[in-house]
Formats: sequence, structure tokens, C-alpha cells
Amino acid sequence: MLWNVDLTLVDVAIVTRDAYAEAFRAVTGRPLVKLVPPLGRPDSEIVFETLAVNGIPAQDDHLPRFLAALALAFADRRGRLAKEGRMMAGAKDALKSVARLDGVVQSVLTGTIKGNAVHKLKAFGLDRYVDFELGGYGEEVYPKATLLQVAQGRAKQRLGTPFTAANTVVIGDSTRDVQAARIGGAAVIGVASGRSTAAELREAGADLVLPDLSDASEVVAAVAGLTSPLDRKAG
Repeated sequence: MLWNVDLTLVDVAIVTRDAYAEAFRAVTGRPLVKLVPPLGRPDSEIVFETLAVNGIPAQDDHLPRFLAALALAFADRRGRLAKEGRMMAGAKDALKSVARLDGVVQSVLTGTIKGNAVHKLKAFGLDRYVDFELGGYGEEVYPKATLLQVAQGRAKQRLGTPFTAANTVVIGDSTRDVQAARIGGAAVIGVASGRSTAAELREAGADLVLPDLSDASEVVAAVAGLTSPLDRKAG
């Protein structure tokens, strides 16, 4: 079970923008004028596009320097996450309820770099339901479909069984999440809690679309309906 983080489980956009602005200044020596919207992009892609729209030619060392600065800036602001951000409706109950399904292991498939993803979920007490070592993160390969396969490979190495669309479910709020799952080899539940509408999620190929996570039993039924007990036990 792989969860997207931003606008699926939490919304910490204000803190994220501030951290990006500090990282941008630290790396370029200039103030951030425009931050490209995430829209399901990984941090690594956002960095390159943000440099471009702000007129900064990308250099070989920009990405590692920017991601390191972003991790530091975000960690410095982690105390603001719960105050200025929010947990999405039903997120904790959904995670807790899915965890009770036989054979389920939960992790994340996110464009956020790993350290920042941990901070985001920990701020709202969601980290206890997630095995971060099995996830895929924004400092790694992209597009997200490839990142999904990386996460499946980690799960296979740890748990000893192949992971396919029969026993992998992605939950995300953007059409990019849906497309990544379709291409990468996973069932996908769209959640219309972000910037993509329910209609857009369906058109992108979501197996099921929920308005949000507020009905935990609905989330559990969706996950159970897309996998079989045998497949879940195998995982």
C-alpha cells in the first residue's frame, strides 16, 4: 500500500514554500520570485523547473546542493507544520484502518524527499503507520512510474515476494499519481482532495475515486476490493 503525502494525507504548503525560498536563496544568492506548482512532480523536477522559471541556468551541482538546502530549511521549520498545516480529513483513521487488513504493509510514494516526508507525517502522528524504508521519494528517480517500481523492488527484497498490480495499491490525489500507478504496475485509488477533480482522476484511469478519506470503512473496502486476501498475505 503506497500513499501519496501532499494533499492526500497532509497539507503543509505554506511551510514548504518558505523552505523552498530559503533553499533557493542559499543556493543561488537570489530571492525566489516564482515557485512552480507541485502538481504531483517530485522535488528533483520542481528544483530544475523553479531554477528555469527564475532565470537560473542549471549547473551540475545545483540539484544536490538544492535538495540538501531544502532538507535543512524544512527541518528548521518542522515545528510549524502542525500549527500552519493540516492533516487531510480522515487521514489518520484511514491509515489505522487499512493497517488492520491482513497482510498489508503501508509506505509512501511521494515527490517529497525522504527526510521531509518523514517530518510531514511525524508532525501529525501518522508516521507510526508507515514503513518509510519501503517507499519511493523525490530525490530518487523520476518519473513517478519508475519510482513506483523502485518501491516495489524494495518491498520484494524485504518481504520476499513480487509486487504487481495484483498486490500493490497507490492512493493519491493527482492525475500524475494515477498515471504513475497505471504505467508502473499498481491498482490506484484517486482521492479528490487535491487539485485534480474526481472526473479528472477517473479520466486518468483511477480504478476507484473517493471524495476524501473521511470514511475509513470506504477506504478499507476500496483497498480490499482491489486486492485479494491471498495477494495481501503474500505481501
